[in-house]
Amino acid sequence: MHTFRKLSLSAGAIALGAAAATAIGSAALLSLLTQATIYAVFALGLGLLLRQNGMVSFGHALYFGAAGYIVSILITTGLVSAELAILAALAGLTLGAFLIGLVIVRVPGVAFSMLTLAVGQMAFLSASRSRGLTGGADGMTIDFPTTLFGLSTAALLKPASLLMLSWTVLVLALLGVSLLLATRFGAVTEAVRDNEERARFIGLRTLLPRAALYALSAGITALAGVLAALNTGFVSPESLHWSLSGVALMMVVVGGTKKLWGPALGAAVYFFAKDVLGEHSQHWMAVFGIALIVVIVFAPEGLSGLLGRFWLRRPRLPQTAPTTHAAHGEGRTA
Repeated sequence: MHTFRKLSLSAGAIALGAAAATAIGSAALLSLLTQATIYAVFALGLGLLLRQNGMVSFGHALYFGAAGYIVSILITTGLVSAELAILAALAGLTLGAFLIGLVIVRVPGVAFSMLTLAVGQMAFLSASRSRGLTGGADGMTIDFPTTLFGLSTAALLKPASLLMLSWTVLVLALLGVSLLLATRFGAVTEAVRDNEERARFIGLRTLLPRAALYALSAGITALAGVLAALNTGFVSPESLHWSLSGVALMMVVVGGTKKLWGPALGAAVYFFAKDVLGEHSQHWMAVFGIALIVVIVFAPEGLSGLLGRFWLRRPRLPQTAPTTHAAHGEGRTA
């Protein structure tokens, strides 16, 4: 897909999202859509790691929850402005993830997943027990100033505004990742994912691209954490727990990684299934789990891959062969 077409589709998607946020009058539906969009950004970060690195992380909740904690602590202590606190959280977590990645991406397969789980749970336990700094198990309330990036915070935190902001961030993140993967970086990471030994044999350095991809994945997840902090105005150790990474991974599996937007689709399906099934049963997660098993068995490429197959198999209109001037001339001669 050409860059111009990607930019056009992204602009159209942002306009469509703004129109939908303006048209929806239900605060409950706006809140549901905002949560789904925020977790779509989370799933995008986690799905990117699985798609390009072939690795499963059970510790990405670390970057989701830590973003909210860093913003809250910096604002509470008054060390920097709220805007700098947000930027520091994103930059600091991305850099920290790169340094962590330089160590853990050397470990393949299940061992990598267990390492991410261990690092994430260390952060969870630290936040739960540091009552003086993080509020412990009670969490922290985030007091945002009256203005944020030159905009009124009260207006920004309205349900429709939050949905528009979250949707715009999701679309821009998808666009940015799509453009990045179209460069040499995308080709290198795919080569390393498919056969790291062969990639080394042809002269590619495999450690730095894998660590950079892990950092990019963590940065996108941290972006979702900042949006979640804006949405709730609160952060607790539960946002660091491995179970949240598991939920995001379910979204990735349901949506699939064949298409870049697959994890975002999985997040939408998860939240709407939770809303619809939760009204009829307390055991909605069991129903969703059965659906997850069905997807894994019958559509391992996820819903995005399934939709892609149907799109390719759609009936096409027969094309009429062009009539040439020579044919017309032959007809007149006959």
